[in-house]
Amino acid sequence: MKEKYTLPAKLRRKIGKAMHDYAMFATGDRVLVAISGGVDSLVLACILYLWQKKAPVQFDLQPVHIDHGFWREKAGLSGPEVTIGEQLSHFSIELRVEQEWKIEKEQRTCYLCARNRRSQLFDYAREHGFNKIALGHHKDDLVETFMLNAMYSGNISTMVPKQQLFAGTLSIVRPMAYVDKKDIVDLAARFGLSPGENLCPLSVDTRREKVRSFLQRVYKEEPNVKNSLFAALSNVRKDYLL
Repeated sequence: MKEKYTLPAKLRRKIGKAMHDYAMFATGDRVLVAISGGVDSLVLACILYLWQKKAPVQFDLQPVHIDHGFWREKAGLSGPEVTIGEQLSHFSIELRVEQEWKIEKEQRTCYLCARNRRSQLFDYAREHGFNKIALGHHKDDLVETFMLNAMYSGNISTMVPKQQLFAGTLSIVRPMAYVDKKDIVDLAARFGLSPGENLCPLSVDTRREKVRSFLQRVYKEEPNVKNSLFAALSNVRKDYLL
C-alpha cells in the first residue's frame, strides 16, 4: 500500500484507544458508515477500511450517503456518486447512495432534517442487517456539543463514543472521538480527500457555528482549554452540582 495511505502513529493510538475503551467492534459486526460528504466522514470511511485490513476482529463495512438533492438546484454540480464516490473509489470503497425521505422546503429546519436523516439510517440498518452505525464525530464535536447543551438546553451532556439503541440491537460508534479536527484535516490532505460543498441553505447561521466560533476565540487565547473541557466530560463531580 502506498505510504500516503497509512495512518500516522499518533492517530492510530488515539483511534485504537477509543475503540478499545468502548469495545466498538467485534467479530461478525456489520457496520454502516454514514457519509455526509464532509471531510470528517470521508476520513472516517478511509480509516475504517484501512483498519479493517489489520484488525484482530472481522467486521463488514458499507458506506452510505443520504442524498438531500441540494446539488440538483444548482446548475453544473455533480451528484454524490461523483463528488463523494470517486474519491472513495481510490480506496476500493463502494458508496451506496439513498435518496432522502421527502421534506417540504418550507418545513425544513436543522432539527427536522437531522432527525429525518438519522431515522432513515436506522431503518436502512434494520432492513439490511447492520448492527452498528459509524459516525465521523471527533473530539472538537464532543466539546462543542457539551457547550451547546449547557448554553442553549440547560443540561450537562454530550455525544458519547458508543451508544446502544433499541435494546442493544443497534449501536452508534464514533471511532474518532479522541481525534482533534486538525489531525483529521491533515489526514484528509495526506489522503487527497476534498470535502464536498455544504449546499444546505441553513448551514451558515446555526447555534453550533456560533459555539464553534466562540470556542476558537477562546482556544486562541488559551490553547489548553480544549483538552481541559474534554477531560471534564469524564471527570464529573456530582457532589458539587445542584
